[in-house]
Amino acid sequence: MAEIASVVLATTNKGKLRDFLALFEGSGIALRLPEEFGVALDVEENGATFEENALLKARAFARVLPGHAVLADDSGLGVDALGGRPGVHSARYAGRGGDDHANNRKLLEELRGSDDRRAAFVCVLALVLAGGAEIVAEGRCEGRIIEAEIGSNGFGYDPIFFRDDLGCTFGQATPEQKNARSHRAAAVAALLGKLGVAAGPGR
Repeated sequence: MAEIASVVLATTNKGKLRDFLALFEGSGIALRLPEEFGVALDVEENGATFEENALLKARAFARVLPGHAVLADDSGLGVDALGGRPGVHSARYAGRGGDDHANNRKLLEELRGSDDRRAAFVCVLALVLAGGAEIVAEGRCEGRIIEAEIGSNGFGYDPIFFRDDLGCTFGQATPEQKNARSHRAAAVAALLGKLGVAAGPGR
């Protein structure tokens, strides 16, 4: 496979951007943003799976950025006791007007009284190469949901997602601790492996 010097990261989520910049550090692949090319797309994520949504975004940006490799992700939280919810609806679980705290409150309310707190973050990456070839990689991170938000690091469901090996939530973990264990880190490592590239120090 031809060497890839850079990819356009199809996201406007600043939390994801910080994570990806750290995870690709040292890989030899530079991350660029669509805004560098004057591109701003609002892609409707109406797929039934993380993979479908990631491919929808990557393909949409690739169509308006010919000649560039484009990387998109879709990720979210699946809770066993809720049948895998919020899943692909993680970002807007409390509705379009909700924010991270609203999503967390809704999830905690639905889990009130439940003894089964098992959950997993899932991240699917879709890379569309300049020639049109597509590569998909997935990462998972197992943990459990605690009963209240703890920690102000990270974003999304991080303050209620507890890792036993860390002894804290992702909201309490340092960026280095999170990037050594997260679903996004696992997905990036899997993608770089498929590209024949060693994972950088962020992993």
